[in-house]
Amino acid sequence: MVRQNYILRLVSSLWHLAQGLYITMLNFLRPKVTEQYPENRGKHIYFERFRAELIMPHDENNQHRCTACGICQMNCPNGTIRVTSSAPRILDRHLYDIGSCTFCALCTQTCPQRAIEFTNSFEHSTFTKGPLVKQLNRPGSSLKTASE
Repeated sequence: MVRQNYILRLVSSLWHLAQGLYITMLNFLRPKVTEQYPENRGKHIYFERFRAELIMPHDENNQHRCTACGICQMNCPNGTIRVTSSAPRILDRHLYDIGSCTFCALCTQTCPQRAIEFTNSFEHSTFTKGPLVKQLNRPGSSLKTASE
């Protein structure tokens, strides 16, 4: 009786192994349907609501619309954004940590000046976390005045 159960389990396991190998060989011989990512970078069309990276647009005079009010920092659910200013309406640094961003867009939706926005640039792979912290305002940039 014990020998019969052993033989049945052995035959059953060999049968399941053969089924798995058959499925593996079928998938191995089928044509590949995956996209070749590095070669098709410019061909991909993104949806309008796709969020990948936060930026602060600057004009040709290196001016931005951020008034350093800090509303984006207050509405960020996990502290991804840090706004530092030395005086009212003078932005020193606008730091953004893309490594901890949840891409919820609460910062862009609540910004009264529409100073920050999301782009479709999604390539952020790095070996360390350091390059994922970005300063959004450019060096030497200033606030765009109403007359300009």
